[in-house]
Amino acid sequence: MAETALSGNREFSGTVIKQVNGKTFRAQVFAKRDRLRVEYTYALRTDYGYAAIEIVRLDQSEAWYLLAQEKEVLVTPLDHVEVLPLAADLPGERRRVLIGEATVAGRTAQLYEVDSDHQGRTERWYMWVDMETRLPLQLVSRDRDWSFRYERIRWSSQPDEYFAEPRGYKMRRVEAIGRQER
Repeated sequence: MAETALSGNREFSGTVIKQVNGKTFRAQVFAKRDRLRVEYTYALRTDYGYAAIEIVRLDQSEAWYLLAQEKEVLVTPLDHVEVLPLAADLPGERRRVLIGEATVAGRTAQLYEVDSDHQGRTERWYMWVDMETRLPLQLVSRDRDWSFRYERIRWSSQPDEYFAEPRGYKMRRVEAIGRQER
């Protein structure tokens, strides 16, 4: 059974660096159990407006995009979203081979080659997993230009409000959203 939350209910904040198709994106990230909040340094353009905050609720299998100008939260199923992993097991993982040890974000990690088959996409990865917490610290696709890594991780309690429905916002459920990182 795949893990769906941080081992030992670890909570943290930090910086995430994501690379997609030659573009690099930075965001502040907050994690608590089965929840993730990503505050982008840029706005994601969606079909409904611009969102600078994304809340991932693994417990509800949803991603929420906060549209500040419209005072709306777009709620979409997670199966349409590429989520930063909070557990060492990747969805659809078929094979994992330990390569050795490395250091990422100042933490000792195990480096793995991982093969997965998820939602009809077969992919090969390099994954660096924190030896103490089992948090994936870095993930690099071997098949396409996509990667992420954490920097400046701070292990500390995160407020529940970071992952809750914002007051005064209307929830709008949509099947999927067109989104472009800019």
